[in-house]
Amino acid sequence: MNKVKVGVFGIGLAAYWPQFEGLKERLEGYQREVEARLAGFGAQVVSAGLVDTAPAALAAGDLFTRENVDLIVCYVGTYATSSQVLPAVQRVGRPVLVLNLQPVAALDYDTADTAEWLANCCACCVPEISNAFARSRIAFNVVSGQLRNDDRAWGIIADWIVAAAAARALNRSRIGFLGHTYPGMLDMYSDFTMVQAQTGAHIEVLEMDDLQVRVDAVTDAHVEAKKREILEVFEVAEPGSDRITKPVTPEALDWSARVACGLDVLVHDFDLQGLTYYYRGLNGNEFEQLGATLIVGNSLLTARGVPCSGEGDLKTCISMFIMDRLHAGGSYTEFYAMDFAEQFILMGHDGPAHIAIGDHKPKLRGLGLFHGKRGYGLSVQFQVKTGPITILGTTQTADGRLKFLAAEGESLPGKTLQIGNTNSRLRFALPPAEFMDVWCMHGPTHHVALGVGHQISKIEKVARLMGIELAVVK
Repeated sequence: MNKVKVGVFGIGLAAYWPQFEGLKERLEGYQREVEARLAGFGAQVVSAGLVDTAPAALAAGDLFTRENVDLIVCYVGTYATSSQVLPAVQRVGRPVLVLNLQPVAALDYDTADTAEWLANCCACCVPEISNAFARSRIAFNVVSGQLRNDDRAWGIIADWIVAAAAARALNRSRIGFLGHTYPGMLDMYSDFTMVQAQTGAHIEVLEMDDLQVRVDAVTDAHVEAKKREILEVFEVAEPGSDRITKPVTPEALDWSARVACGLDVLVHDFDLQGLTYYYRGLNGNEFEQLGATLIVGNSLLTARGVPCSGEGDLKTCISMFIMDRLHAGGSYTEFYAMDFAEQFILMGHDGPAHIAIGDHKPKLRGLGLFHGKRGYGLSVQFQVKTGPITILGTTQTADGRLKFLAAEGESLPGKTLQIGNTNSRLRFALPPAEFMDVWCMHGPTHHVALGVGHQISKIEKVARLMGIELAVVK
């Protein structure tokens, strides 16, 4: 099952049940409400019920371990000692979300008795639980608010579920590495073992031969179907003012469609959820022709949830994967230019686009060469839709740790370069020069994943769940 698994347990104190008739049943009802809301957010709920003793907490922890949950939710129904909470999470090794959700907005101080107070005193033990988790080095977060009619609290909880689903998907993913990294781009070199150790993602090393044999096996019927798909998705552009732009010829369209079909088979055969690629080739040989014809097919793959990053940038493929699983897109992007007249940064790339988040129908444009690369062929001209955006980069620190770097901004309408590349006008909170200065101080890679919407809240939670450092430029 692909749903995120969330282990849920409520807490209370067994000593209360014989003292206050009906209290336990009331709290169990509240817990069922919580579990229903979590399921409504897309979680597969693994419930340990209401835990009221230390042995019951240990049993809950055993359940969560057997079920291999991705996130543990502790619903605080009433006061409970921390000794009956810690065992439920201590051996599972998963982050914990503590829900401090009060059933009523305020107690009726004239009529509320001890039983009514205990049914609403969830805040009482949350500091105690937090202390136990902190001293036990257990990653946890607290969400406080009201059980009902609290958009803020439940919005945060929903973000946690989406973030946990993204982290789970990455942890179980298979990312193909086709060819090699663009020579000399030191920021992009990565240790595959390090990446798998810190994300869980399996890196499947692929040869160009793996793609070539599949392209050779593509039938004419599949090519014709793929051409129809391409012409439905893209607008065919005439050559522009840039001298390297060329017409989209029938031969170029046919070859791009054939390679796109081969890519589809490659992704299927190796069960890939992501792909990063680059191959230089030599003197127009078959691998050079393949490497120069990947943009269209990989843009189609990216749009349907298989993020593809060019130049062998595995770390940016991870960023794209996360953004896609946060339902934000995630287009392969770099810094193009600073516009000091209108105070924005032009960002794009000649590689694949996440065309599902475009402002208009993307254009198919012929290029007589790819700058800095061998070969020629069809490229994608694309601009991300106007409105709020987020960029997410994945870099690596000097001590070998992955690090996320993110910023929120706005995609602006207006003219962009007509050079057969993706490019968008992006404005951040800081002016262009200041933004670049601060961004670069974090030692980023020169690529990012560009997505729609403001996603920092979710990205913070993904980073927390994965134990990866996050720097936010704002």
